[in-house]
Amino acid sequence: MKTDLVIINEYCTRSHIDPEFIMQLEDEGLIQINIIDNEQYLNLSEINKLERYVRLHYDLSVNVEGISVVQHLLENMEEMRKEILHLRQRMRLLDDDLFF
Repeated sequence: MKTDLVIINEYCTRSHIDPEFIMQLEDEGLIQINIIDNEQYLNLSEINKLERYVRLHYDLSVNVEGISVVQHLLENMEEMRKEILHLRQRMRLLDDDLFF
């Protein structure tokens, strides 16, 4: 068995998470589930996102649709942050050109 995959049912049992919650996250496009030999798996790379979603859902009572909105807003913020950094770099280059 590949070590970069986690069996969803085992993860849910150990973490006290309803497996249906994970299915809803996949339906919303927030995580990706792999099916191998009729067993559902998550990539290890998905676990950090899943744990963030679990905290939002179980600790803050945010539903899956709300989690999707939060994720979308976070992605937009990250894109804007990158754009701001890019624009600052361009401004510095323009400033350097003006003074030389």
